[in-house]
Amino acid sequence: MFIETESTPNPATLKFLPGRDVMGSAGTADFVAGEDASRSPLAARLFALDGVARVFLGADFITITKTDATEWQALRPQILGAVMEHMLAGLPVLEGLGEDADEDFDPADSEAVAQIKELLDQRVRPAVAGDGGDIVFRGFRDGVVKLKMQGACSGCPSSRATLKHGVENMLRHYIPEVLAVEQVEA
Repeated sequence: MFIETESTPNPATLKFLPGRDVMGSAGTADFVAGEDASRSPLAARLFALDGVARVFLGADFITITKTDATEWQALRPQILGAVMEHMLAGLPVLEGLGEDADEDFDPADSEAVAQIKELLDQRVRPAVAGDGGDIVFRGFRDGVVKLKMQGACSGCPSSRATLKHGVENMLRHYIPEVLAVEQVEA
């Protein structure tokens, strides 16, 4: 098994491509701490490595964010070994269903929300996945779209610019009801 690694715009995060499905069409999973990883044997294995701060599971990739005190030179081989052992053993990546966060929007805005989600799915998420992350719709109230950045995009120095200059401008262009975009953590 050969696992490729790619850098991301976030210097604290690397993207690992095992050459096979990780989450497949099941979506994504973002684990911000080891305690959160109980439903993912793979994420729990990765958090057991000293220096792993965050684990994001994408369709066919895994992004790992390291702690500031850790160097990639020491951590990368450990991650490669853990991912390879897990995949070759045929163990599940995720067990059970995840908790979907509630979306906050006025039912009267359902049409605008559907358009927002379609634009995000078609134009934004593929580009963000290419950088090792994801962007998730969390709400729409009073013209403000609330989005959560995950994986390499969470904490990335350029994520705020991506949201304001890229995503916000695009959504405002296509959907007149959109006035602004804000990043949320929940």
